[in-house]
Formats: sequence, C-alpha cells, structure tokens
Amino acid sequence: MRYYTVRRDGEQRLVVENENGIFDLTSACEDLGRFKDLARAAVISESSVDEIADRHLDAADELDPAAIESPRQPVVPDEVWAAGVTYRISEEAREAESSMPEMYLNVYDSERPEIFFKATPNRTVGPDEDVGVREDSDWDVPEPELGVVLYRGEPVGYTIGNDMSSRGIEGENPLYLPQAKVYDRCCSVGPAVASPSTIGDPHDLEMTIDISRDGETLFRDSTSTGEMDRTCEELVSYYTRHNSVPDLAILLTGTALVPDDEFSLEPDDKITIDVENIGQLRNDVRTV
Repeated sequence: MRYYTVRRDGEQRLVVENENGIFDLTSACEDLGRFKDLARAAVISESSVDEIADRHLDAADELDPAAIESPRQPVVPDEVWAAGVTYRISEEAREAESSMPEMYLNVYDSERPEIFFKATPNRTVGPDEDVGVREDSDWDVPEPELGVVLYRGEPVGYTIGNDMSSRGIEGENPLYLPQAKVYDRCCSVGPAVASPSTIGDPHDLEMTIDISRDGETLFRDSTSTGEMDRTCEELVSYYTRHNSVPDLAILLTGTALVPDDEFSLEPDDKITIDVENIGQLRNDVRTV
C-alpha cells in the first residue's frame, strides 16, 4: 500500500492506495489523520501499517484517482538524517569536488558509514513545493535518494528524498558539510510512503532523475538501489546506535545519480525523481 496526505473538504486526510482503489482512511477513523498516527497504532497493536489500514478499508470513503494527483508532504518527520558515499559514483564525485579527496575513499571502504543530520521539519518540503539553493553557493545539485521511514527506530515504510547539496561549499572544506547540507528548503520528501510489503526488496528498485530548464531536459539518468554498497538495515543500525532517535524520522540512503561537474541548478529549474513502487517526486528550485 501507498499512503498519501491530501486536503479534502478543507481538512488534512490520510489516504491509502492499493490494488482495489484509493481510500480515505481518516473518514473511517478520525484518529488516523496522519501517517504517524497509523505507525503508532501499528506499534501499539503489534501489527504492520498495512494490517491497520486493512481493518478500516470497508468503512473508508473510496476516492477518485484525482485525489492523489496533488498530494501534500506524506510524512512530517521530527528529523531527517542522511547517509553519504554509499554508491561508488558518489564517492568519486565527492573526491572530485574536494580539496581532501582521500577522506571519501576511506569512508567508502570503511566499516562505519557516513551518517549526518540533514533537516528539521521546517527545512523539509513536500511534492510540488520549491526546494532551495543557497545564495552564497555557486555549485548546487539535487541528490535523489531512497528514504527509510522510521517509527521509534524501526522501518515502517519508504519514500523518495531529495538531499539538496551545495557542492561548492562542501568542496572548499569537508568541515563545511553542515552548511552545504542544512539550510532552508534543503530537503524534499514524497509523494507517498510505500509500505515494506509494497516495496519488496529495497535494494532492487529503479531510480530516475530528470532536471529541466525552460522545458528542456538538461540531465537525465537512472540507476538501481542494487548499486548501493550498504544495506538499509546497516545504515539504520548506525543511525540508531547510541542515539536517542525521535518517534518519527527519515533516513536517506545516498545517491548514485550525480550531474556532470559543469552543471549547477538555477532558480525555476524543475526536478523530477521517480523511484519504483513509490511514485514521482516533483519540485521546482528557488534561491534561499
């Protein structure tokens, strides 16, 4: 199942899509207004999110497919964290941009992955909202990633994430990473949360990115999450290790889709990220 947040009758609603159609879960149970409510109910009842949703489908309003054409941010995490250098091409790109390239090779080959803080709720946007590029940066790129949605440190679903990055700032000095990664509108997630049973193997998903400007595609590429050198389980383990994690979090798992070094985002560029079994995340670009 895929879970969306939409506005219906002037209110926020939790909507589920399965093979039989699209259903308003909030209409069947007013306590299920957010994905976080569904995850909490699943933990309390020792069930999966899909099992909780199934219990309410018969009483839920069935909706037209148009209901999920313009979804809102599907989940508002207390924190977003991210992993870096999990694909070979990402390691190569980080080496190319950096004044200290050897440190990235050491991370790629080491036992411990790179895990860093990415965003707070007010720095995170949803589908069809603008992502940001820093005004003080002259080399900016999107980073399309598979996101693991966690409730109390346990995976409850998957979404698409865009880990916006100021490569020029990070390349000056690796210690500038927080400024290159954490700023207004630095992260987008959506369009849905797909349950683990819907995703299947998270390490066998096709991922595609398209960046266009004035109607012309400037960069398009695809990969498979099977190219990731770390597993989602491993990354989650290091994120939660000795760390008091919040109830709801997203962990982004790294990127393998890196535009050429000559490319940098500009305001009004359009970014479209597709991940198999989840959907399509679209965002425009603005300067912040």
